[in-house]
Formats: sequence, C-alpha cells, structure tokens
Amino acid sequence: MDIFAGFKSVTSFALLAASFAAFFVFTAAHYAPPVSAAMDMDKGPFARGETLYNANCSGCHGVKGKGSAKGPPLVHPIYHPNHHADLSFHWAVERGVRAHHWRFGDMPEIKGPGKDDVTAIIYYIRALQKEAGIY
Repeated sequence: MDIFAGFKSVTSFALLAASFAAFFVFTAAHYAPPVSAAMDMDKGPFARGETLYNANCSGCHGVKGKGSAKGPPLVHPIYHPNHHADLSFHWAVERGVRAHHWRFGDMPEIKGPGKDDVTAIIYYIRALQKEAGIY
C-alpha cells in the first residue's frame, strides 16, 4: 500500500508537511511559559532550577543529571534539544514515560512540580548540558 498515493503532486505533499510542522511548532511554543516568567526574583534561573531538580529529580537522575542506579543521566547526548525538546520533558513529568532508551523501567508521572517549576528544571538541565559540551 502506497501511503503517498493520495498526493498527486509534490506541492500538495509539501503543503501538508508544512501544515503539520506549523502545528507542532505552534503547540510547542505555546505550551511552556518563557523561562524568565518562571523564575523567582530572589534566585537566578540556574539556582531555582537546581533547587527544584534536587527536590524532584535527583533521586532517580542523579546529582547534576549524571544518572543513578534508578534512572538515566539527563546530561547525555540523547537528551540533546534536537532529540528531546523541552516539551518532551514537560510531558515526561505530567504523563510519565515508557522505557525506550534505557533499561531503568518506566518513569511515572511526577506529582508536585507545576509547569513553571518544570521550565526552571529544564533551564538547569540545559545549562548543565551546555557546560558538558552536548550542544
């Protein structure tokens, strides 16, 4: 079965692909608040993210995202933003994740941190990834 049989021209296929791309970009851009809106004024974004990460994530993902016996490292090339966008971290916290890259088992949803908190945690993780030369 040819899944592209309904597309008689490259133009109609390109238009459909562009529509899907625009939908996903719009959804991702409007899902998470900007990092600056999620930060406490008393703490910088890195410090707030680190505090929240330590309270909610480090038990499984280890100190500074280096992983543990319970969960994978988040400071790892597999979590490069081109492979795991910020939205995927939000969804992981909200919905949990089925094991697919690692053999640690499924990640349950994490109750407690709100969207602004997760945004701060992502800021912290991305800063650690940059420091490690991942991107």
